[in-house]
Amino acid sequence: MSEPLVLGIETSCDETGIGIVRGRTLLSNTIASSMDEHARYGGVVPEVAARAHLEALQPAIDAALAEAGVRLDQLDAVAVTSGPGLAGALMVGVGAAKGLAVSLDKPLYAVNHLVGHIAADILTPESEPLEYPTIALLVSGGHTSLLHVRDLTTDVELLGETVDDAAGEAFDKVARLLSLPYPGGPEIDRAAVGGDPEAIRFPRGLSRASDLAKHRYDFSFSGLKTAVARWVERFEAEAAAAGDEAPALPIADVAASFREAVVDVLVTKALAACADLGVPRLLLGGGVIANRRLREVALARAAEAGVTVRIPPLSLCTDNGAMIAALAAELISSGRPPSTLAFGADSTLPVTEIQVAEAVAV
Repeated sequence: MSEPLVLGIETSCDETGIGIVRGRTLLSNTIASSMDEHARYGGVVPEVAARAHLEALQPAIDAALAEAGVRLDQLDAVAVTSGPGLAGALMVGVGAAKGLAVSLDKPLYAVNHLVGHIAADILTPESEPLEYPTIALLVSGGHTSLLHVRDLTTDVELLGETVDDAAGEAFDKVARLLSLPYPGGPEIDRAAVGGDPEAIRFPRGLSRASDLAKHRYDFSFSGLKTAVARWVERFEAEAAAAGDEAPALPIADVAASFREAVVDVLVTKALAACADLGVPRLLLGGGVIANRRLREVALARAAEAGVTVRIPPLSLCTDNGAMIAALAAELISSGRPPSTLAFGADSTLPVTEIQVAEAVAV
């Protein structure tokens, strides 16, 4: 087969993503976000997200087809995120993908959302092809995962993940503590401008020697969030006691110090995996990679360690359908058969399951 033309559907959280690729060439990447609808609640509400996907899917598909300049009947396959993610949101995408594939009589590929973030890298035409093995650090509102990727379509190993809050979730919660708007990531980034990242020594979760034996590659940000809350509480109590002479809460210092703690843990553990496994390559993915300080520190410390860092374009780091289509195109090109219609939405789909419900050869 020539390079497959694939439409990908991504509805794992609050963004309705429709992407179309031809092999490793990106033709369209349409994203309809319901973030504004969630902002009033200070976080993603699953039921609101699912309804927003229902409303956005058809217009997003139409927009993607128009941008790519293709018709539905020209597609070679349809791909969809089966998990992990919010169950109700995933169901919307899975149902739409099944209906589309059946109506067009096209093969359907159900794929893993997290592995899709790795596949986003292959849509960067100016870069050298992704080399294996590579270590991948995926950081988003719902996931913080460290992976050992030996092959994109056959061999992805989970080294570690968050045991409580994901990094993006911690940004949202700390932003709320500082009375900053949702989403917290970009707001913390803005608030940290001019702040001293060493002003407050916040804890680095699961980084003590006693933690590393069991959780060398795992992450924890719940304790960090609590430490920020306690620091703010103490400051405000002391300010109340001081009366009119009390200083204002140093939001820039708090934001910069919190951000530095998150970045330090993420980069330290990722580079530790590179060193331990002898892999001089690190791929960054997920929406939190948009954080300027994270990119700066990762690039600087990786260069010192002799590790090459790859970062997809930021438009492909957030949840999107293009990465789902790209992963399916790789599966097709490697000869993998399509999924059956028996698969469903799986909110806890393990990263080791790259493709879901692969057809059984007879």
